[in-house]
Amino acid sequence: MPLDPSFIGRSWPPTEPYLVGREKIREFARAIGATDAEYHDPEAARAIGYADVVAPPTFPVVITMTSSRQIIDDPALGLDYSRVVHGDQKFAYTRPVVAGDALVCVNSVDEITSRGGHDFLTTRTEVTTADGEPVVTVWSKLVQRGEDH
Repeated sequence: MPLDPSFIGRSWPPTEPYLVGREKIREFARAIGATDAEYHDPEAARAIGYADVVAPPTFPVVITMTSSRQIIDDPALGLDYSRVVHGDQKFAYTRPVVAGDALVCVNSVDEITSRGGHDFLTTRTEVTTADGEPVVTVWSKLVQRGEDH
């Protein structure tokens, strides 16, 4: 079953705030092998102008992967997650994520296309502080492999 194109342009309500913790940033940095001091040491982060440890650039996936369930769990979309592979990820920052941020996500569907028997879903997540300050926009492309592939 192809993805429902009527989802293009649809947005979901904002998520509850996610409080970014210092240890979560450190764990993520260790998991990806990011050893820069500002990811681990609050004093090193403060020395370069941050209030606390700063998150590596790909950290928002921790938040956006969970928030995107609003989209992918909607049965009307027609997404069979057992056939999904990750196609692409992009980040456009207004400012870095820092421990102590309370972040809210607003998810939207930017594009749905089909090529070669596969469906392509591009989502966009606007990540802001709970007060509405823009932080980062995250795009993710999911590929639903065709049933015969």
